[in-house]
Amino acid sequence: MRTIEDTARLTRLAYKAFLDKGTTRLKNDVLATIANRLREQRDQIINENEKDLENGRKKGLTKAFIDRLSLNGSRIDGMINACIEIEALKDPVGSIHDQVVRPDGFTVGKMNVPIGVIGMIYEARPNVTIEAATLCLKTGNGVVLRGGADAFYSNMALVGVVRDALKEHGVDENLVSFVETTDRAAVIDLIQQNKFIDLIIPRGGEGLIRLVTDISKIPVLKHYKGVCHTYVNEFADLDIATKVTVNAKVQRPAVCNSTETLLVDEAVASKFLPVVTKKLRDNGVEIRGCEKTRAIVDDVIPATEDDWYAEYLDLILAIKVVSNMDEAIAHIDKYGSAHTDAIITRDIAASNKFIRNVDSSSVIVNATTRLADGGVYGLGAEIGIATDRLHARGPMGLEELTTYKWVVNGNGNIRS
Repeated sequence: MRTIEDTARLTRLAYKAFLDKGTTRLKNDVLATIANRLREQRDQIINENEKDLENGRKKGLTKAFIDRLSLNGSRIDGMINACIEIEALKDPVGSIHDQVVRPDGFTVGKMNVPIGVIGMIYEARPNVTIEAATLCLKTGNGVVLRGGADAFYSNMALVGVVRDALKEHGVDENLVSFVETTDRAAVIDLIQQNKFIDLIIPRGGEGLIRLVTDISKIPVLKHYKGVCHTYVNEFADLDIATKVTVNAKVQRPAVCNSTETLLVDEAVASKFLPVVTKKLRDNGVEIRGCEKTRAIVDDVIPATEDDWYAEYLDLILAIKVVSNMDEAIAHIDKYGSAHTDAIITRDIAASNKFIRNVDSSSVIVNATTRLADGGVYGLGAEIGIATDRLHARGPMGLEELTTYKWVVNGNGNIRS
């Protein structure tokens, strides 16, 4: 088995070679082949995934975790569609923008270029393997993938699809590499490879991301948690608020853009909460609430201070009744994670105030927090969601996987 250093070095060499030969047509041809191979190998991939699921059941992983780990026909179709969508998107690499002619006659502009080699560290979701590999391919980046031990067989099958497609088109398969050991020490080793890797993107639980951020010698793009809020304003359409809240919590609770806390204006709480909590409970959601919530709805578990900070990733929802929007925004500012927050309101002034004052990477009006996703935003897929301010924020697609270089064109210009 290769060392982590050898894997990173070979990926660097493959990336450098691809800088010259990685035309848009070649990239798109490889993407089309990946999509075809996913179709052809659907049954084999599902069989490998079943090994991971069986191991997970034996370990007693939660139902929500097993859901994140699962690959079925629909999710493989999603990966195929992501390949097709990324293939159709404009290649950002090589485009020159913000070009100006200076007084002395030379031009200055910025050219989009790959970041280099990306180190991708992720946990339970094997579809990340395809998302990361295809986005890096389209942007000309190399990538070293380190998936979670619980998805080992699934990831190996998916990496095999990608590497076979690269070989078929004469591209060094090491452009997409995979750390085959499940030893956690490999993560520590990977984030020390600053000679070969330019950026680390961790996707997983807060513990993993803080570990990577604290120890890495390489710049890290991350979000620690997805503590997303849905705020039902006093001017909300309560039918919309009910539909959106249930979707935001129930549709897929174990992902980072599901709503974890529901904030409800006091003016509508007594009318709204009995309806929405019944629908949530009908879908198996455990309710934890503040004192005002418990005064309106029976059998609500008292919410603690920790609940407001919690990323449950499960069918659990914390509810707080607030006196007005200012209190809702203050709550989000204190307890939120700058990921995604939504307001339900028919009042334009209220929505505008929420948009201005909530400092999150996605702010949503009259819709579910579950929309905060690269594929939904038209990026084809995403390699992650960044809550930092540099250099990317929110779902990261093709543009966010490039940087730029200054390009100057002159005609014998000199500086006096």
